[in-house]
Amino acid sequence: MMMSIQKKSTHGSDNFSGLAKSILMDMYKYMVKSRVLEERLIKIYRAGESFFWIGGPGEEAWGVPLGMLAKKGQGPKYDYLHLHYRCSPTLVAMGLDMLSSVRLMMNRSTDRSTGGRNFSNHFCIPEWNIAPVTSPLEVQYPIACGTAHVQKRTKGSQAITIVTGGDAGTAEGDFASSLILASRKNQELPMLITVQNNKWGISTHYEGQHGETFIADRAKAFNIKSQVINANDPVESYIAIQESMDYIRKTGKPAFIEAMVSRLYGHSSASGANPIADEIDPVKEFERRLIKADLLSLSDAKNIWEEYEREGIKAAEQARTEPVPQAESIWDHTYADNENADWRKF
Repeated sequence: MMMSIQKKSTHGSDNFSGLAKSILMDMYKYMVKSRVLEERLIKIYRAGESFFWIGGPGEEAWGVPLGMLAKKGQGPKYDYLHLHYRCSPTLVAMGLDMLSSVRLMMNRSTDRSTGGRNFSNHFCIPEWNIAPVTSPLEVQYPIACGTAHVQKRTKGSQAITIVTGGDAGTAEGDFASSLILASRKNQELPMLITVQNNKWGISTHYEGQHGETFIADRAKAFNIKSQVINANDPVESYIAIQESMDYIRKTGKPAFIEAMVSRLYGHSSASGANPIADEIDPVKEFERRLIKADLLSLSDAKNIWEEYEREGIKAAEQARTEPVPQAESIWDHTYADNENADWRKF
């Protein structure tokens, strides 16, 4: 099967591709919550209450539909997600509360993902099949092939593995390896392979680093069904993700989406976490479309933003009262039977 690359345009007619109002409003609320959460994390960093921030403002119109469409649960009969550190919109759509994110950001021992010992947005949620978010670039791609292989061997399962990453990291060999492993003839893996392309690798622009027109072009050699989408449009993202997921669940073969997104606050706190001019704000743009279509009022939009602002403030206030990790817990969760492991002798 030859690859099909499509460059779609933004839905200008605002019929929202026939999506129900309930789906549109859920998407909007999750997108607002994700943005408010990320801006709260930036404020925490700037106040000196955290060491480092990295996150995904500008990727809400992609990440939220992905989270809404994932089959959430634990074990190989549910979707596995191997995400990168701009993943908070996906997890918010799956039910993540702000306090869990703030605890991780402020390195509190109450952080259930890392015990307060990793960067912001490095989540691990076993009951949702959220694999640990890794700091090394793109290693999640071949790791994802492992869970997809388990799903392929699980009888009666139409679950898939979802993997996300950034455009700059596709220069890593791990990314290329995943395309090979996912597409071997008669051994294809049920994977949704995605790249969120914001045109930047920290401070290096895309145009100076890529010979291909689209990253999705690379899938051509592997006969992987692929497309490029305007992922600043949540409706386009939702439809494309749904179509790709349906294809993978039906055929057991991989699909590839290159999602063109914005980067609104720089790469991370390493670059100051300052606002970037001339980038499309997908949350505000979707809000304007909903208001214009009489699906949302200005007062309701204001109330939604204020509700999540209050939740973010409350989460930060709660996390401030909680302890930070102590030396005696350094080996917790390292061994399967930690209470009986004689790790102190090492």
